[in-house]
Amino acid sequence: MPLSSLQFVTYTIANAMLAGLPEPAAMVERMTLVLGEHSGWMNGLARGVEKRFGARWDSVGRKELSRVVAENTGFVSAWKGENQPKVVRLLLSPSVQRPSPPWLHGVALPQLPTLGDLAAWLKIEQNELDWFADRWRVPAQSSATPLHHYSYKAIEKRDGRCRIIEVPKSRLRALQRKVLHGLLDRIPAHDAVHGFRRGRNTVTFAAPHAGKAVVIRFDLTDFFASVHEGRVYSAIRALGYPVEVSRALTALCTNRVPSGRLVAPDVRDKIDWLERQRYRTRHLPQGAPTSPALANLCAFRLDLRLAGLARSLGATYTRYADDLAFSGGDDLARMAQRLEVRVAAIAIEEGFAVNLRKTRVMRRGARQHLAGVVVNSHPNLGRAEFDVLKAVLTNCVRSDPALQNREGHSDFRAHLAGRVAHAAMLNAARGAKLEEIFDRIVWYRNPPVNAGSGA
Repeated sequence: MPLSSLQFVTYTIANAMLAGLPEPAAMVERMTLVLGEHSGWMNGLARGVEKRFGARWDSVGRKELSRVVAENTGFVSAWKGENQPKVVRLLLSPSVQRPSPPWLHGVALPQLPTLGDLAAWLKIEQNELDWFADRWRVPAQSSATPLHHYSYKAIEKRDGRCRIIEVPKSRLRALQRKVLHGLLDRIPAHDAVHGFRRGRNTVTFAAPHAGKAVVIRFDLTDFFASVHEGRVYSAIRALGYPVEVSRALTALCTNRVPSGRLVAPDVRDKIDWLERQRYRTRHLPQGAPTSPALANLCAFRLDLRLAGLARSLGATYTRYADDLAFSGGDDLARMAQRLEVRVAAIAIEEGFAVNLRKTRVMRRGARQHLAGVVVNSHPNLGRAEFDVLKAVLTNCVRSDPALQNREGHSDFRAHLAGRVAHAAMLNAARGAKLEEIFDRIVWYRNPPVNAGSGA
């Protein structure tokens, strides 16, 4: 690009201003350095830039700032005059990873000041990083192409609608697991969160609400799809990572569902317009290993405010993924309707939405349950769940276990073992009965002999 190019000059001036702190005198000094001489228009430009962008200096981009330079009256006059500004040297802002915020004191995050450092940390070449983090490589309308990093599966809900599971392909999934284990797992979630955290589960989520006069459960609509790429970028940027690194990490962990997939016969009439728009916008994909941890990180303010609301009411608050639970005494029971309004308002302000149709107010005397755990007096296994699981196990003893795998679990034995262990954790006596039946299952049966084979 020739040195006289307006775009080149404005970009160079923008780079110079961004190469240090947003102090007018310092910016003028850097502009003088790249243009070789001082001009009067620099002072007004620097003061205007400091006033407009100083509060968010770390997030200002070169392109945005170059437009401000090109529209500055003094610069325009100089550009049209005889002594046209010319670049004599380049001054680039150094890529520096800022210190972690105070609330992460003592947490060692990986140092990734440049895209090259990020690629090396992921153990891939930088051109491969560009490939996986390229958000616009495939047209949004394309429904089937090998260039996509995701495959899609529609799961039907109980109400006849559907949820789209976005499954990253093997290479991207491996990179996301590296981001999860090497970075995101080191960042603590709010203490009220029990989903996707080591040492916590549905039992620890439900246990604080046992024996309460009233238990109120709320459900968040499209929890993962509600977290769009802007929120993910802001959360990663707040950890101290430079702009380009934050953008690359965001691109690795977000996705948009192609429009062609959203109008496919198995999906078209089972999602509404608002859901379709969430899927079309880059968001946290349900199916990516990084999505739960990033959702917890992006929901930190939501948890902070809801926990504060609970404290002000003398109530208890916990969250497991998209399930919100409040419990308390008779005072909370009397103001259940007002609580519903306040929770819905806070959720909207924080970028989420409460599915009011799924709100449940469970008073003492009726069955109180959270995430399959009965909490009327103490955490316990529901009778209906016990009966269903017992029936499945018994049928597995009597016939081929594969015939009972109606939901298509890839490891049905491990799935059942997990459910039995969960039951035993809640109710030792019922768990022991289930374990006894599970131990009698024959998992590998001999294939039937073909009568016509002559064997």
